[in-house]
Amino acid sequence: MKYRQNFFLLLFVVVVALAGCARKGTYIPGPPPPDHSLTEETAQGLDFEDDLDTASLLLAIDRSLNYYNRTRRERIFQLADRKVSAQKMKESLLAFRSIVSSNANPEEKKKQIADKFVLLRASGEKGDGAVLFTGYYQPLLEGSLTRTKKCRYPLYRTPPDLVVEKGPGNKGLIGRKVNGQLVPYYSRRDIDMEGVLKDKGLELLWVSDPVELNSLHTQGSAKIRLEDGRMLTVGYAQNNGRPYRSVIQYLLDQNKIDKGNASYRNFKAWLKGKSDQEIHEILSHNERYVFFRFLDREPIGALGEPVTPERSIATDPDYFPQGALAFIRLRKPVLDAEGNASRRIAFSRFVLNQDKGSAIKGPGRVDLFCGFGPKAQTTAGTLKEKGELYFLISK
Repeated sequence: MKYRQNFFLLLFVVVVALAGCARKGTYIPGPPPPDHSLTEETAQGLDFEDDLDTASLLLAIDRSLNYYNRTRRERIFQLADRKVSAQKMKESLLAFRSIVSSNANPEEKKKQIADKFVLLRASGEKGDGAVLFTGYYQPLLEGSLTRTKKCRYPLYRTPPDLVVEKGPGNKGLIGRKVNGQLVPYYSRRDIDMEGVLKDKGLELLWVSDPVELNSLHTQGSAKIRLEDGRMLTVGYAQNNGRPYRSVIQYLLDQNKIDKGNASYRNFKAWLKGKSDQEIHEILSHNERYVFFRFLDREPIGALGEPVTPERSIATDPDYFPQGALAFIRLRKPVLDAEGNASRRIAFSRFVLNQDKGSAIKGPGRVDLFCGFGPKAQTTAGTLKEKGELYFLISK
């Protein structure tokens, strides 16, 4: 009788689950697990053409080498079903660096890469090898070290009551302590609209534009031009531990914007037409809030090393090994004299996996660091392409 009851209980659960799927539409399997996020492939059909200069590639390689030099030699990185030590990752980069910096002609270099490296292709979100590429950049904002009539939107440093505790899988749990218990830290609405951190001496500086400030929260670092002409650099220090939620997708789902305003560039222009209250109300849908610090060098990625324009990518570290060499193929925008994306062309290049992002999750997402300035902003704002991602490890 007990087994029969359990059988009918199980049947009921299955029927309810299937009914839920039917209500939501056709069932789509979730992304492959991390150990199936990469599949070995031959180099046939890949010419290893690189559209950038060798100097930027060597610089990016050296920054990953710095990371591996600080990492325990025996630390293990997961590449699909392969377990690779930090020492092996370092040796792979050194072998590749030796090839690209040699005096061999381009065709011989490509042949050596194909012969000496294992190629592992990213499965993508649906397991079909298609990966969505977007771009990020370093914005330029107008700012002040004191609050002024023009510059009145604060960047906050990490608050002293923000606590990070070790959670499941050694992942950090971020919050604050209330009566000895860890509770979620204040949300974006609490901070921007309720002012819970205001006038507590946590303001790093103030900027002139709340929309550009939101771009800084998304991009993670920026240059700040002060009123006397000095330039400061700020970068990510910590976040409030709240989930990242796409404001653009939310507005699309609510039919509050049309698809013509869904690009990052058009969304910013649309948002700048709103009042401060409306801007903060819209942006509060994303509870994630970022805290900043001053930097004395270029923007720093997840490896603790500077990211290299057009050579550094951000991926989900649960799926792809940090610091690793990769090869990408997709299309990029070509900008006209006015800075508009007039057309798109196919390209390929070698990149290094040196960053991560709160919106870059799963095996089907890559964010390419496009650099600093108006061109980088336009490229990042218009880059949204399906492409291919391959990781290389020496045989």
